[in-house]
Amino acid sequence: MTEGTTSAAADAPAPAPTSKNDLIAQLEQEGDIAADYLEGLLDIADLDGDIDMDVEGDRASVSIVGEDSGAHRALLRLVGQDGEVLEALQELTRLAVHRETGERSRLMLDIAGFRAGKRAELAQLGAKAAQRVKETGEPAKLSPMTPFERKVVHDAVAAAGLRSESEGEEPQRCVVVLPA
Repeated sequence: MTEGTTSAAADAPAPAPTSKNDLIAQLEQEGDIAADYLEGLLDIADLDGDIDMDVEGDRASVSIVGEDSGAHRALLRLVGQDGEVLEALQELTRLAVHRETGERSRLMLDIAGFRAGKRAELAQLGAKAAQRVKETGEPAKLSPMTPFERKVVHDAVAAAGLRSESEGEEPQRCVVVLPA
């Protein structure tokens, strides 16, 4: 092949992973692509931040953290009100990964610890709701949440030994914690 040409194989989407090692390698590749994309974004926005990559369960996880309190405060602009900007940046990052790999990404993005803090808060909410349902025997319907938020609550309820369901239509979809 000459310089500047590509083969059909190079243009084809990556094959689905066949083993745990293949899956980890694919998720690490997603993290690398996302990190490159986000580094470019930080450069354009003239923001300082360190990028950490990890594999959590069956998804790549990328975090942008501030080196000091000033950088941390500046990064919070990329979170936005109630994480709205963070959600949009996550989707753009997933699209950048998709463009490179041809595969849909479930990558999770956190900026300035916002999502980690939200996860802890939601896990506590789910555990408290489960405890209330155990005590009263009555189902508990929680406020509408994003898919990420509902997933964290479902996991906390399951860890407490109860079950839960999502009900309603977006953006009013919520978790209902059910008695045993």
